[in-house]
Amino acid sequence: QVQLVESGGGLVQPGGSLRLSCAASGSGIGGYTVGWYRQAPGKQRELAAQIPSGGGTVYGATVKGRFTISRDNAKNTVYLQMNNLKPEDTAVYYCYARPPQLATGYWGQGTQVTVSS
Repeated sequence: QVQLVESGGGLVQPGGSLRLSCAASGSGIGGYTVGWYRQAPGKQRELAAQIPSGGGTVYGATVKGRFTISRDNAKNTVYLQMNNLKPEDTAVYYCYARPPQLATGYWGQGTQVTVSS
């Protein structure tokens, strides 16, 4: 069983930056597909960024060029650097980790990001 704990959310002005962290425990996630999803009020959960188990990165169209996902396997942690934040980035951000051999994975509890002046 893997537990994921997000941190780093908060209130930021438009144009600002935040760095989210997702610390995993219970098992190493070095070979997992990991990602960040987000859900705004009244909207469906959507992919923000992902690192597939085979490598590379995938970004949602609305965040590409502004967000960067990375992982530190030694720390068993996944990060999301968010720059040039916009009010439409306001959402609860969830960390996700899925073992390569399974169809479903693990979710964190979410962290709120609010972009407002």
